Amino acid sequence: MTIIITDEDVRRLLPMRDCIEAMRTAFRDFADGSAVNRPRMRYLAKHPDPERRYLANVHVGAVPSAGIACVRAGSQIMRPPSAARERRTYENPQAFNWGFVILFSIETAEPLALLHEFHLSGMRVGATTAVAVDEIARADAEVLGLFGTGKQARSALEAIALVRPIRRVHVYSPSAEHHALFARDMSRDGLAVVAVSEPREAVRGADVICCATTAMKPVFDGDWLEDGQLVVSIANSDVTNKRSEVDRRTYERATCVIINDWESVVDNDQTELLEPIQAGLISRDDVHELGALLNGKVSIKQTPRGEARKGVIYYKNNSGLAIQFAAAGGILYRKAIAEGSNKVIPTEWLGSDLSAYYKAGFRPSP
Repeated sequence: MTIIITDEDVRRLLPMRDCIEAMRTAFRDFADGSAVNRPRMRYLAKHPDPERRYLANVHVGAVPSAGIACVRAGSQIMRPPSAARERRTYENPQAFNWGFVILFSIETAEPLALLHEFHLSGMRVGATTAVAVDEIARADAEVLGLFGTGKQARSALEAIALVRPIRRVHVYSPSAEHHALFARDMSRDGLAVVAVSEPREAVRGADVICCATTAMKPVFDGDWLEDGQLVVSIANSDVTNKRSEVDRRTYERATCVIINDWESVVDNDQTELLEPIQAGLISRDDVHELGALLNGKVSIKQTPRGEARKGVIYYKNNSGLAIQFAAAGGILYRKAIAEGSNKVIPTEWLGSDLSAYYKAGFRPSP
């Protein structure tokens, strides 16, 4: 039987700490060449309403150590930015996210599960950020400057606080209501989350600055950065959309840039990084993949507190990868099977019966 793993199952079965370890495995295996990933593919198609577009988002890849290959298929109705509206908005007629991930067995090729993508999508971004922070940030990093108050910002804060002793968060959002609510919801004993009224206040004095927004344009001025800070962003361009949370001055001040996947930079035409390289603001030799840090090919560390260092370190969480869903999906599948999921469909419904061909000695291709 093939099981359905819902968002509620993900919340229950996958603690953030386990997701972080899954991302560590995925990127280490990717760097070693055992995991396989193709750059995400997105496209827009005409919609009956000329003010809207159909948007597809597809990822494919495999993590053999998890026993999983996967296909992520996202399907959305989107309203593009306009003169009156800076950001694209997602407006499915029903209040549902229709994306899911098919988990296939590496051993048998069978579809093991259909996995809701929505909750896991935010988790794996935050967890990947935490892997990078754990590799780079000073051990006593305790002040986080955070831009954003949505799903991604919540996941980022939860994950980063698991790998560093964060005691204070300065959070900024253009919406005073949103950042006040975020501060109230996310504060707890030992962690003070403070809503700030100006973006510069989120940058000032932070050990780590994390941008987790839907912004189309830079959310702070790179001249505000202080030497030695670690900057993280998650907004990236692709062939359907040009955006960046940091400005060119941030690239100019960066001593190095860490990314998830260089092939995705090129394939998705991430001009916000390609153009600074072409302009000489940063050298291609100073751009490194996260997996290279994990397998020891490259060592990049934030300067210990009190030591002088010119420039900043910039981690550009530059693309979602299928290996993230495959690694986390393997954990979720095993846990769901162990507890006895009652959300099942016959596996044979998802395949074509070739028994007559096999009996006749043929092994036809798909």
